[in-house]
Amino acid sequence: MSAADSVRLDRWLWAARFFKTRRLAVDAIKAGKVSVDGVRAKPARAVKTGQRLDIRKGAVTFSVDVDALSDQRGPASTAETLYTETPQSRERRAQQRAELRAASAAQPRPMHRPERRSRRELAAFKRGGSQ
Repeated sequence: MSAADSVRLDRWLWAARFFKTRRLAVDAIKAGKVSVDGVRAKPARAVKTGQRLDIRKGAVTFSVDVDALSDQRGPASTAETLYTETPQSRERRAQQRAELRAASAAQPRPMHRPERRSRRELAAFKRGGSQ
């Protein structure tokens, strides 16, 4: 843990394990997928304890309050202590998971894997060609 009173946003997101690399964190910030206290941020923005971050990763949005600062990536158990996810965010993510499960359960599944001829026909159909 760092004793500083602020840390760069991209380093904190990487240390808190929201992104696998700092480069991915920077790309997400530049794309506008991360906001600090409701304001779009830049990668070098200073993050302090008590601030609220909104982080979008794909279809999932995390709303977290910064509890501690770190500019070093450590184990996941340590990363979890850096932030607290808001109850609304947890509820929203649980609801999204339930909707995805319901949607995937409603789709018909084949009873078995297609055989070679069927796979080739399907591949040709997807390419737009004919057999």
